Amino acid sequence: MLPAQARLRRRPEFTAVVRSGRRAGRPTMVLHYLPERPVTPTPGDAGTVGGPRAGFVVGRAVGNSVVRHRVTRRLRAVVRDQLDRLPPTADLVVRARPEAATASSADLRRDLTAGLDRVLRVRTP
Repeated sequence: MLPAQARLRRRPEFTAVVRSGRRAGRPTMVLHYLPERPVTPTPGDAGTVGGPRAGFVVGRAVGNSVVRHRVTRRLRAVVRDQLDRLPPTADLVVRARPEAATASSADLRRDLTAGLDRVLRVRTP
């Protein structure tokens, strides 16, 4: 399980990452990566950076609720192992594709690693 400070929870947080972030598509997932999260003052937040955060989008196309929750748990476990690769100010949204329902954990891990390699690569003009 991801600690509470390492999770995206609100819709505006997800929207900011998906609209403004970099994207990498893989066979089982699409990664949306935002290296610098926007500063939005919220009640109860002291403005501190608690480290990288991740959020998950598993739509109805993936399967019924049992399948979606299983996919979410497996993705959460895979992301937890890779979260230390991200800078402390980064946000990551992992959107599961329907192929994630039948993929093994090794496939999910491989796709996540390849996707992170792609979004973390520094672009040179």
